[in-house]
Amino acid sequence: MSTTNEDLIGRTDVNDLEAILSITNTDVDELVHAVADNADAIFTWDYEKGKRPALNKLYEKAKTSQWNGETDLPWDTEVDQEAVVMANADANAGLRDGMDLRGTGFEHWDDAQWVQMGVESQNWTLSQFLHGEQGALICTAKIVETVPWIDAKYYASTQVMDEARHVEVFAKYLDTKLSGHYPINAHLKMLLDDIVNDSRWDMTYLGMQIMVEGLALAAFGFIHQLTTEPLLKQLLRYVMSDEARHVAFGVLSLKEYYAELTQAEIKERQEFAFEAAVRMRDRFLQQEVWERMGLEPKKVLPLVMMSPQRQMFQQMLFTKIVPNCKKLGLLDAGDGWLRQRFGELGVIQFENWADTGEEYEAFALAEGEAEGQPA
Repeated sequence: MSTTNEDLIGRTDVNDLEAILSITNTDVDELVHAVADNADAIFTWDYEKGKRPALNKLYEKAKTSQWNGETDLPWDTEVDQEAVVMANADANAGLRDGMDLRGTGFEHWDDAQWVQMGVESQNWTLSQFLHGEQGALICTAKIVETVPWIDAKYYASTQVMDEARHVEVFAKYLDTKLSGHYPINAHLKMLLDDIVNDSRWDMTYLGMQIMVEGLALAAFGFIHQLTTEPLLKQLLRYVMSDEARHVAFGVLSLKEYYAELTQAEIKERQEFAFEAAVRMRDRFLQQEVWERMGLEPKKVLPLVMMSPQRQMFQQMLFTKIVPNCKKLGLLDAGDGWLRQRFGELGVIQFENWADTGEEYEAFALAEGEAEGQPA
C-alpha cells in the first residue's frame, strides 16, 4: 500500500493553509526540551585513517578552517535595526510594491508599522536560525556516537565545534544587535524531534546534513546577498563556509551507504526527505510574526504568498536540497516518487544545479579572511 500525504504530513493537500497553521508551539515558555534518542552508541576498532579519502580530505580541511566567533567578527559594529530594515529590499516581503492591499489587514498600515514588521521578521528569522543551529549541534554529536566509520567520526567531531560556534554567534547577535527573541517554530521543532528520535544513523545524516543544513546554506546565501548590515554579512559568510562542508559530509557519507540499501529502505528515505522538505517550507510562513503584529495569519498569508519576492525566496531555499537528493539517487528511485513530490512543491527545476559534494571548496574562507577582516 502506497504512503499518502496524510500519512507523512498529516494532511492531503501540501498547501492546505488552515492545516499548516493549526500546528503551533504550545510550550513557548519551556527552557528545557527532552527528546528520546533511540540510537545505539557505536564503537569501531578499525582506526585506519583515510580509508574513505573524501571524508579524510574534508576532515583535514575542517582542521584548518576554524574561526573564533568572539574575536574574528567586528562586534563593535553599530547596528541600527530600523535603518537596516528600511534599507533592506525585502523588508516588507514585497507587499508594498505593485500589490493591491485594499480590503486587507495591511490597507491602513503606516510607515512605522511596515518598519516594525521588518524588525519582527528579522528577529524571528535569526531566532529560528539559532534554534536550528542547536538542533545541528545535538544531531552532529549523535552522529559521532552512531556512525560506524572512524573517518566520519573524526569529521563529525569538528562539526560539533562548528555548530557550537554557530549557536554562540547567532545568540550574541540576537542579544546585542537585535530587539527580541522568538520561540522555536512548531514545524521546525517537529522536524528536529523526528531527526533526534530516529534510531538509524543515516536518518540523522539525511534529516540534518542534507535537508536542514542544505536549506540553511541556501537561506544564509540569500540573506547574505541582500543584507546591507556589515556585521551580519560577515557572520553569515563565516557560517556558510562551515555549512558547505557539513552538507558535503552528508552527501559523501550517504552516497556510499545508500548504494547498499534495498528499494524498500530507499523509499523510507525518500518519504523522510519529502516530509522534512514540507516541514521546513511551512516554517518560513512566519505565522508568529503576523500574530505579534495583530493580524490573523490565515487571512494575510494568502496575500503574502502571492508576493513574487516571497515565492522566489521559498523556491530558492531548495537550491541545495534538490541537487543533493539527486546526487544520492533519491530523486528517481522507485519510479521517481521523490521527483514527483518535489514537482508538487514547485522546486524540481533545481535538480541540475551544483551539488555540494565538491562545491564546498567554493565557499571556503580565503587565507587571512577569518581575522576580523570584512568578507
